[in-house]
Amino acid sequence: MIPTDGPQLNEILTLETSVWEAMVLGDRHLDAQVLADSFLGVYPSGFAGKADHCEQLRDGPVVAEYRLSSARLRCIGNAAALLSYRASYRSSGSAEWKAMLISSLWEKEGGKWLNTFSQDTPETGGRMHE
Repeated sequence: MIPTDGPQLNEILTLETSVWEAMVLGDRHLDAQVLADSFLGVYPSGFAGKADHCEQLRDGPVVAEYRLSSARLRCIGNAAALLSYRASYRSSGSAEWKAMLISSLWEKEGGKWLNTFSQDTPETGGRMHE
């Protein structure tokens, strides 16, 4: 089942938005609250763990503005959900907008949703058929 709207999509998208807000605010504490200790990020620059993700905020905000769109959610049982979406963003100190296609895995641990995995793929302009 792949719902494209509804309460669970809104709940997970709100959690994902908190990661983006942490990057806008430069808030390592907020970032750490929603990332699992076992978090793995797969980025164009390489692999990153939770400490790496939070450390990028050591000197303050890394994102100036962002827009999330085309969100879709794939539920994996009752305790996991894969959120995929498009992110347009402008890094702090830059006028250039970039776009990424992101897949973010959220898992329920101890009754709380945590981000356990994220993969960012630069959008190149090509379009695959769904």
